[in-house]
Amino acid sequence: MTADPFGTAALRDAALQAWRASPTRFTEDANAEEDLRLGGYADRLFVELAQNAADAATLAGVPGRLRVSVADGELRVANIGAPLDADGVAALASLRASAKRAGLTVGRFGVGFAAVLAVSSEPRVVSRTGSVAFSETRTRAAVAELPELAPQLRRRDGAVPVLRLVWPVEERPPEGFDTEVRLPLRPGVDIDALLAGIAAEIDDVLLTLPELTRIELPDAVWTRSGSEVVTIARDGEPVRRWRVRETDGELTAEQAATLGVEAVPRWTALWALPVDADGAPVPLEHDVLHAPTPTDERLSLPARLIASVPVEPSRRRVLAGPAASAVLAGAADEYLALVRSVDVEHRLALVPSSGFPLSEVDSTLRDLVADRLRSESWLPRAGGGELSGGGARVLDVDQPELAALLGDVLDDVAAPAGPGVLRALAPLGAATLTVGGAVDALAGTSRPASWWRQLYDLLTTALDAHAVSADALSGVPVPLIDGRLVTGVRGVLLPEFAAPELLELVAAADVVGLHVADPEVAHPLLRRIGASGVDAPGLLAAPAVRAAVERSATDAAAGMDVGPLLRLVLRLVSEVGAGPDYGWLGALALPAADGDWRRADELLLPSSPLLDVVAEDAIGADGPLDVLDKDLAARWTSETLRAVRVLDGFAVVADAEPVEADHDLPDEQEWWDSRAEPPASLLAVRDLDLVADDAWPAALRLLAGQRETWQAVTAPGGHTGWWLARFAELGGRPPNAWRLPECETLTGLYDPVPELGLSRDVLVAAGVRETLGVTDAEDADDLLGRLADPVRSPRQGVVLRAHAALAVLRPDQAAAVTPPDAVRALDVGVADADAVGVLDAPWLLGVVDPATLVAADTVAAAGALADVLDLPLASERVAGTVVSEGELAGWSELSAVRAVAELLDVDVPEGGVSLHAELAVRLDGGAVVAAPWWVDTDGIVHADDTEAGLARAFAHTAGRWPDRHLITALLTDPSATTLLG
Repeated sequence: MTADPFGTAALRDAALQAWRASPTRFTEDANAEEDLRLGGYADRLFVELAQNAADAATLAGVPGRLRVSVADGELRVANIGAPLDADGVAALASLRASAKRAGLTVGRFGVGFAAVLAVSSEPRVVSRTGSVAFSETRTRAAVAELPELAPQLRRRDGAVPVLRLVWPVEERPPEGFDTEVRLPLRPGVDIDALLAGIAAEIDDVLLTLPELTRIELPDAVWTRSGSEVVTIARDGEPVRRWRVRETDGELTAEQAATLGVEAVPRWTALWALPVDADGAPVPLEHDVLHAPTPTDERLSLPARLIASVPVEPSRRRVLAGPAASAVLAGAADEYLALVRSVDVEHRLALVPSSGFPLSEVDSTLRDLVADRLRSESWLPRAGGGELSGGGARVLDVDQPELAALLGDVLDDVAAPAGPGVLRALAPLGAATLTVGGAVDALAGTSRPASWWRQLYDLLTTALDAHAVSADALSGVPVPLIDGRLVTGVRGVLLPEFAAPELLELVAAADVVGLHVADPEVAHPLLRRIGASGVDAPGLLAAPAVRAAVERSATDAAAGMDVGPLLRLVLRLVSEVGAGPDYGWLGALALPAADGDWRRADELLLPSSPLLDVVAEDAIGADGPLDVLDKDLAARWTSETLRAVRVLDGFAVVADAEPVEADHDLPDEQEWWDSRAEPPASLLAVRDLDLVADDAWPAALRLLAGQRETWQAVTAPGGHTGWWLARFAELGGRPPNAWRLPECETLTGLYDPVPELGLSRDVLVAAGVRETLGVTDAEDADDLLGRLADPVRSPRQGVVLRAHAALAVLRPDQAAAVTPPDAVRALDVGVADADAVGVLDAPWLLGVVDPATLVAADTVAAAGALADVLDLPLASERVAGTVVSEGELAGWSELSAVRAVAELLDVDVPEGGVSLHAELAVRLDGGAVVAAPWWVDTDGIVHADDTEAGLARAFAHTAGRWPDRHLITALLTDPSATTLLG
């Protein structure tokens, strides 16, 4: 008879009696076990057996050892430690009770043994104090003997709970072990895959269950060693290393009251951080909470948490409540200690991720940890010591060396730096320290030149790596040659010449805003971010120098000493010159002959030829111009003085993009308004209004003798040519009141210019007329006055061309013309304006007196000419009605017309013409007159039956009016000879 040291018979009888009394209880037990086998413990076989082994080692007070082997088709798991006892057997045979209550053992529920059902339906536990077996076959047989359970057994297709009925067996554990679990494998279980799965879990199991120090598999041995750094080795070779920190505590009565009566009030928490062979962290990307065996609570912290957190019966989820909160809070406190235990250069790796939490427990734990890291000191400070995460500023470029240098000045800069550090520390409340912000904070900092060069070196590295923009660095402080520190590189000049005397001049001039860097800190970075080289041309072009020059006359007038500035500018100009872009030099204050200070461009060289043509009252203290001090003129070359715009001849004003009439030119606004469009560019001679009235021939020769002034005079549509034509004086009149002597086409309107010793080109450029043209309303008024002057005798062609020129004025110019009281009529006589009209209908010439008509050289210009003269059209003054009888004939019916059209290569017009033996028209006054041709108000063309009348009618209709006389001849003789002769 098999011994039964654990009273298994009584346990079986109790279970069977309970099932007999309540078949529903049988179903509940079967369902509960099935749920555990298929759900909560389906994949926890090795973990649960290792947990039991760890508990046994703890109870026995020995280092845990576990061996996994395969024999006789069985998976066997042996361990040392406390052997099996009656309470343990009772727990194994129960789905609701646990034998693990004393101390800090891992287990909470006896249900964990259900994990073995995943691979075996006949498990046995063999121990040196006795052995037991569970059996699906024997249980099914026992249940079959109970008629009360027959319906349940049928409904379950014979499936029974395996772990409720236990039998004693006569077996002993292997030598050297106290207990062994033997699992005959179910059909279809792949033993190699099973062992491989166990091997994959050993690293985590040895870390999670520190009571176990050795696990053996058929082909390898794993060990655990170390305390602060735990090493997991396989066959003596380390495979994983973990830095660990452990703490414990006790739940308050209120916290423990939320747990079951068997709950242990003490709790433990261990953090395990993976490290490499050198001790550097190898953070976890994701893990699960171990309580202490793995749960389903996913975590995103860099270290593993192994804590005695209350869990649900399935051991997969945390049992939320005050107890769990207390354990997690204690674990968060210890996490700070874990961070501090790591070398300072690695601590940042332990900051929790800022991504989405992986679970509610992850969210809670991350918040608790972040709160500690936010408020406690742990983060290395760039200048030494530690900062809290919430009290730190992090440099936004990945340059710890730069952060360290800044830490010499700023006390809240973190040692680690860069965008990654910012992302990690931002949830902790760390502030961003931009490079721009850092350099701004250095304003007023006193450091030696070597410190500044080191700073510029580091900033150059950041710029080269595109970690910062040049704009962000533009506010960096720069030590100046005079010992001052200027904030920002804008306007800073880097000396690039070995001319100490020039630097002395710069210092003496004391130019506001002119910042020349200390040569010892003239770093290439400064040029890259906005500083400029200071060779002589660069110094002259410096904005601060220009500004000083432009206000120098005002400063001089206020009594300030501008001599040092004068000497600096003249020295620079003498070395490098000054081209067209340096017109602002004309504002430089220079002494005049009488001791006053004037702008350079208001001063004449003592030898200037302008002194011979400018009016006397324009020179002197009260005049717009003066003469340069003779001593200054003697000290500097005329080239240098002309370069600063001291006048030796007429000065030229140039503007590549003028926007308004603001160039201080005489009558400039009037010229601007006279143009159809604003000028695209401007090149003009100034001071023309200062020329003496009798000096214009000489002045024009001066203008023609200088390339720049001559370009301005001859610029098409330019101000200078416009002004000379109207305001210069030649023989007592403006140039545009004269014509060239050889210009006979203007005879009768303009007089020939007198002999002044000027060339034809100069006269034309000055505005003397060589053609008939009208440029504006003022010019038109002058021409109309000449046409209406009865003393003048212009020829008919001149009159027609004059009227044609008036007709092409722009509408705005025409509107500005003063309507004349008298006009030059078609018969070249002067007529009262009220008695004439502008010829717009050529058939009126046959019936209207030419003395009452005004005309241009084409009828098409009639409307525009009428607007200029403010006269009616002739067709508005004279109306007529055809009173003779005509015969309508199609143009194509007239053979002579067809012949003419063929010779002229024109299309025969549509429609026709009304032919009259003698065309008669009654005028609106009642008189009947003969007319060669006419167009009535209905648009019908009438013609006298003569070549002259028909030719005009045809030329008008065919749009060939200029050919009317040729058409007359062709109608008489439609031949090529007539056409060509």
